[in-house]
Amino acid sequence: QVQLVESGGGSVQAGGSLRLSCVFSGYIDGGYFIGWFRQAPGKEREGVAVIYLGAGSTYYDDSVKGRFTVSQDNGKNTLYLQMNSLKPEDTAMYYCAAGRPGRWSLEPRSYNYWGQGTQVAVSS
Repeated sequence: QVQLVESGGGSVQAGGSLRLSCVFSGYIDGGYFIGWFRQAPGKEREGVAVIYLGAGSTYYDDSVKGRFTVSQDNGKNTLYLQMNSLKPEDTAMYYCAAGRPGRWSLEPRSYNYWGQGTQVAVSS
């Protein structure tokens, strides 16, 4: 059974920074992609950034390139999302998810396992 637990959300002013953490457990091997997704009120869930555990390579949505960085700490089974230069439009519930889509994908439906989410609020 794969489990993911997010933490690190909060409220910040525009231009500020936050770091989200996701501790994952269970059978997740190097063939998995694991990443961050978000869902704002009234909007569909969307992919933000993912990492391929086998190679450590990363993939970002255009809306966060240059501002967000996804990384992993294999020794702690933890995924991070460093978010800088935050904007009000980044306000959302952020979820950690894992799956084996077989190729790079930011489509939420490609991921099988989900955490409960952590809220991020950015004020102007």
